[in-house]
Amino acid sequence: METDREAHIAFLETVHPYDTLPREELETVAAAFRRMEFRPGSLIYVYQTPIGGLYLVKQGAVEITDGNGGLVSLLGPRNSFGERGILRDGLAATQAKASEQTICLVLPTPTFKRLIETYPAFERFFNRKRGEKVSTDIATQKVADLVARKPLACTPETTVLDAARMMRDAHVSSLGVVEPGEKLLGIVTQRDLSNKILAEAQPLDLPVARVMTSNPVSLPPTALGSDILHIMLERRIGHLPITENGKFVGMITQTDLTRFQAVSSAMLIRDVVSAETLAEMTAVTARIPQLLVQLIGSHHGPDVVTRLITDIADAVTRRLLVMAERTLGAPPVPYLWLACGSQGRQEQSSVSDQDNCLILDDRATTADMDYFRALAKIVCDGLHACGYAHCPGEMMATNPRWCQPLRVWRDYFAGWISRPDPEAQMLASVMFDLRPIGGGGIAMFEDLRAETLAMAAQNSVFVMHMTAAALKHAPPLGLIRSFATIRSGEHRNHIDMKMNGVVPVVDLARIYALQGRLVPSNTRARLKAAEEAGVVSAAGARDLIEAYDLIATMRLENQALLIKSGRPADNFLAPSDLSDLERSHLRDAFVVVRTMQSAIGHGRAAVS
Repeated sequence: METDREAHIAFLETVHPYDTLPREELETVAAAFRRMEFRPGSLIYVYQTPIGGLYLVKQGAVEITDGNGGLVSLLGPRNSFGERGILRDGLAATQAKASEQTICLVLPTPTFKRLIETYPAFERFFNRKRGEKVSTDIATQKVADLVARKPLACTPETTVLDAARMMRDAHVSSLGVVEPGEKLLGIVTQRDLSNKILAEAQPLDLPVARVMTSNPVSLPPTALGSDILHIMLERRIGHLPITENGKFVGMITQTDLTRFQAVSSAMLIRDVVSAETLAEMTAVTARIPQLLVQLIGSHHGPDVVTRLITDIADAVTRRLLVMAERTLGAPPVPYLWLACGSQGRQEQSSVSDQDNCLILDDRATTADMDYFRALAKIVCDGLHACGYAHCPGEMMATNPRWCQPLRVWRDYFAGWISRPDPEAQMLASVMFDLRPIGGGGIAMFEDLRAETLAMAAQNSVFVMHMTAAALKHAPPLGLIRSFATIRSGEHRNHIDMKMNGVVPVVDLARIYALQGRLVPSNTRARLKAAEEAGVVSAAGARDLIEAYDLIATMRLENQALLIKSGRPADNFLAPSDLSDLERSHLRDAFVVVRTMQSAIGHGRAAVS
């Protein structure tokens, strides 16, 4: 019936990956589904019997058990089941039973297989090798995998009437505005046409250049889905263009995001952005340890886990800056709040203190410093209350030394590079990981970074001293395939997985960045950039990245275990708690790090 088909279409538009289908295909698929009802307790199919199609729960609940009757999962609306059997041998790989009154839509096997062969989104979603779970967690997917259709664009000269018709015919709410070569100039949305044309009674032959949003914020295809969520939440926008080298390659909207499962990191960001008091923010950050447990339990890589946790710290910092400006009034001159340390590298775990600073416009006067001292105190104390402890070494914006005009920062870096004494090496190690978080004046930092990287790369003595300082953090390797553990105190017989685990790799990556004048502050990104720039060999970079991932993963897994046991997370791991295989792999990773340290210590960046 036509009413059933329309109901199926409306439902499928809310289910991934059907939401990625072209309209004509979606209508065809909707017509192919058949509706089946099941009473509570009735079998939907039996293990190892022929399965006639892919099942999609529309209403109710389904219990999935394995061949031995063990519970596999409980499914609800919008969940699919049966695909494993279809893709394997046509026989059910599980048993399915309705646990309450249930309605399923069943897609015939030939139609299902055609969709997998035709549409990459279907192949990615359903082709789960060895039962591997394919995450539909938007925060951890690549943006390239979330773009559902080819970009729809017009030129700046296109009339608003033609733009409106293009959006209507394509069932979209926005267009990219591009010039020849597909370079993105701006975007125009239905709201723009409503508010700026219809509401103002403007002529319909106006070019879209008159109403578009010029130079909109955009993301590359390699960004994470969490970047989309965080930008939309913080900037309160509903359309985000995707660009690659300036070329318009896609558009993500809030409507697209509602078709995916919301994730905890995005929820925390949302709650931080909407917080009106410090108490509300501390309640949000108190949930970070549980987020870590969930992310580790979902087997996300350490780069994803630490990135998502750092994003929350960034959002907290920006929200505190907004609160501070509400209290103090507008800043007297432009400023830039920057993070260093693990936040600067986007590598925070559940154990992180704060390292930050302020760069002020050179027009700042002595009188203006009172404002920025007050701003720094509000933000740093707020971060402390939210669980980001004050830095024991006072490397914070509340320290007058780290709240200075740009010209002073230039002098700092020039001095550290020209006179690399131990203090200079320590400070440079921290400050070369700077990353802007909030405020304006981003150009101040970009100029400073370019200048300092050039100075550092040209000063071989400075790089030599930085290398020597980095090699002091040695992997904890003992004799006869054992580990050099802590010998006394609270953490006796443990390894410090931060200072002797991840930090040696962080230090190596920083040296490579100095040698190659590389912009990234993230350790993994630095290693990849170093390989691309020829600073380190492909084999050396690959081995070091794999070693870093294993060390960082074991560190995070240990923190998750501590949290689940009701203890505070820390960086200390007992090798005796690991299996023989885990100890072997960890030791091999430390051997790789030591080998790369030896290479750079002898003036070589790579090993063959």
